[in-house]
Amino acid sequence: MRTLNGTAGLEELVGEELGRSEWMLVDQQTIDAFAEATGDHQWIHLDADRAASGPFGTTIAHGFFTLSLLPKFSTEIFSLEGPSMKINYGLNKVRFPQPVPVDSRLRDIATLKEVTRTAKGTQLVVSHVIEIEGVERPACIAEMVTLVIE
Repeated sequence: MRTLNGTAGLEELVGEELGRSEWMLVDQQTIDAFAEATGDHQWIHLDADRAASGPFGTTIAHGFFTLSLLPKFSTEIFSLEGPSMKINYGLNKVRFPQPVPVDSRLRDIATLKEVTRTAKGTQLVVSHVIEIEGVERPACIAEMVTLVIE
């Protein structure tokens, strides 16, 4: 994991890859738990028999499940030490180019895209590309916006 000490000098890191997370297995139990937590019980995620004859040949993870992994993966990749508070400020340009079949392994590649100083604090935009092991197209591409208050 990479440790960043405060927001001073972050502008120099814009465009730089911050690192890569560990691989994470997405099994059916995890998909089922997400469906239960969110109330999204669509058959493509939960019904293995029906999904076998569906467009992907198996159940797939929810796109929002994949997106929800950003905080987990971020903490594996980097830590921002020093600020008194970090606030999730939103997301930019979220896309799900490739479905995540059950029993796939995912990892995230994070790149610092923007640093903007504002009256409220420092706004960071980190680009995330969530890869599926052995698959060329990523599962998710998103820009996570964080407001850092010193």
